[in-house]
Amino acid sequence: MQVYNLGENNSILNQFVAEIRDVQVHGDRLRFRKNIERIGEIMAYEISKTLNYSPKEVQTPLGIAPIPIISDSVVLATIMRAGLPFHQGFLNFFDHAENAFVSASRRYNSDHSHFEIVVEYLSSPSIEGKTLLIVDPMLATCGSLDLAYKALLKRGEPAAVHVACIIASQHGIEAAKENLPKEKTTIWAAAIDPDLNDKAYIVPGLGDAGDLSYGEKI
Repeated sequence: MQVYNLGENNSILNQFVAEIRDVQVHGDRLRFRKNIERIGEIMAYEISKTLNYSPKEVQTPLGIAPIPIISDSVVLATIMRAGLPFHQGFLNFFDHAENAFVSASRRYNSDHSHFEIVVEYLSSPSIEGKTLLIVDPMLATCGSLDLAYKALLKRGEPAAVHVACIIASQHGIEAAKENLPKEKTTIWAAAIDPDLNDKAYIVPGLGDAGDLSYGEKI
């Protein structure tokens, strides 16, 4: 399984990651969502370099221009609700992609000392033989990713899987290597952080991406 940490290279990507981590910026939800979207666009561009292409002849006013065009059938999947602005960034670039949505959330016990991850909703086209991009801002324990991927398999077996996250924990990366098919999965991250706290949040991370995008939930 290939793992790409895009934050290891100097680029404008790191500026947007710095802003979504910054507690001084967290009060501005519009800016937070926009930065998540822009990171999605940058990562979509990077992933596009690894897809399959075939030549296409395009008629211009003055002649024929041969241009390589993506030949993969792409399905863009996200985990609601935190993944929605990230998904939009990818969709801005992969605008011909089909789309899938999975609802996976933490369900805590009464004192918030323990949680289980529950999948309650799936909307997806067939993914049989297609290139599946699963985009979710945070890869913490890999629990949501694992359940979302298994839910999507109800719609077929993809030819290739790309997992895109903004911030991953090292634990989440290792868990993904164990739970997803190694021979056809690639993981993309803008940053990989070392730790999880006792609530299974990434440290230093950025907090709850869903709450920062849309407000706190009950």
